[in-house]
Amino acid sequence: MTAGDGANLDAEWQRKGATLSDKTAAKEFGLTQDQIRQAIRAGSLHCREASMQCNPWLRLLRREVEVLVKNKHGDAYLKEQQTKTEVAAINRELKRLRSQVAGLEERKASLMADLEK
Repeated sequence: MTAGDGANLDAEWQRKGATLSDKTAAKEFGLTQDQIRQAIRAGSLHCREASMQCNPWLRLLRREVEVLVKNKHGDAYLKEQQTKTEVAAINRELKRLRSQVAGLEERKASLMADLEK
């Protein structure tokens, strides 16, 4: 690894969406905690320790997790998991937007009723 590689790796840790927690990696990609720990020990995954409200967790690089899953289960499995994750995110956003639209419709109806008085 050159000095430039280390700088790139540091930048990757800071980039939005480039990292995920060990729990998220397990959920999104079907990995077990043992598989994650083994990959860390083998040097396949870099990790950084973090904690929130005294709950420790590991930050992993998404790119490395994807390579691990691809090597372990194949490209088709990786694409399927990525698609499922994206569909779930879209569904969450649609639910949020529907709720927002409903609130706006209620507010509009209230304002229109006030105009008619």
